[in-house]
Amino acid sequence: MRFQRTYRLLAAVLVLGVLAWLLRPDAQVVPAQSPLPGAGHVAAPAAALPAFLPPEAAPVIRTIQQGGRFPYRQDGSVFGNREGRLPARERGWYREYTVPTPGLDHRGARRIVTGGDPPGEWYYTADHYQSFRAFEPGAGATQ
Repeated sequence: MRFQRTYRLLAAVLVLGVLAWLLRPDAQVVPAQSPLPGAGHVAAPAAALPAFLPPEAAPVIRTIQQGGRFPYRQDGSVFGNREGRLPARERGWYREYTVPTPGLDHRGARRIVTGGDPPGEWYYTADHYQSFRAFEPGAGATQ
């Protein structure tokens, strides 16, 4: 009898732990892959993110817009624009954020750099500040 109670309690704790992990705020839902090309395809919203941004950029943009917490201590720090590849602004105008690269165990080279507070300028670099592409986050990042 005591064993059954302990077993039920342990099972309940395990189920609650799994549910808490699945429902955490940073959890990402991955859509199921369709066996047929184009089957079940839903058109992207008109204000979707530009195609040059990797899929990992969307949660970073959403977190920036929400003023959230970031996985790397450097995220949100001042980007100095020492290379001068972005328009000249006063120090502190630009902030940088890591865009994760799957398969790496470090920050990698991909970054989003924003300008202003709240951000009014958005730039993406895939090559650690060697080049930048401006973009508008639009509605695609907030969904």
